[in-house]
Amino acid sequence: MAAPSIKKVVLAYSGGLDTSIILKWLQTEYGAEVVTFTADLGQGEEIEPARAKALAAGVKPENIFIEDVREEFVRDFVFPMFRANTVYEGQYLLGTSIARPLIAKKQIEIARATGADAVSHGATGKGNDQVRFELGYYALEPDIHVIAPWREWDFKSREALLEFAEKHQIQITKDKRGEAPFSVDANL
Repeated sequence: MAAPSIKKVVLAYSGGLDTSIILKWLQTEYGAEVVTFTADLGQGEEIEPARAKALAAGVKPENIFIEDVREEFVRDFVFPMFRANTVYEGQYLLGTSIARPLIAKKQIEIARATGADAVSHGATGKGNDQVRFELGYYALEPDIHVIAPWREWDFKSREALLEFAEKHQIQITKDKRGEAPFSVDANL
């Protein structure tokens, strides 16, 4: 499948394994200028390393957006979630999933401000997060092009991602056992 002509894409970017691979993949597969958006949802020390990794990947400083959205997250998403008693299977708060619409909203705002013609996320093709992101995108900008790498690319395993990272000299932090740190979302 030939990639459509995309000039600029706003990527929901954490700086972890998946989004670091996606950033380089967007640059190589689409030849697109990448704008990164990292939402500070209260994850603390993960924020500044994301900026450094985006710079190392060739993202222009003016195309790196990091925004503290904690207040808006709590006021407009978490509190309403609590009021609605939104608990999965009676015990799991939907803290990660409730953040996706806010991230999508901010990505669309950045796309409009930077003239981007596409947005992208790192949600896997087997999860509900892709739906949360994409419904947010289309609700706010129906004509935006959405790039969902996990549905498009040929990578079939985390090992393949690590090989791509090595081939393209993408720095991946290892844990104490030598394993790549797969995404574990943190927020307030």
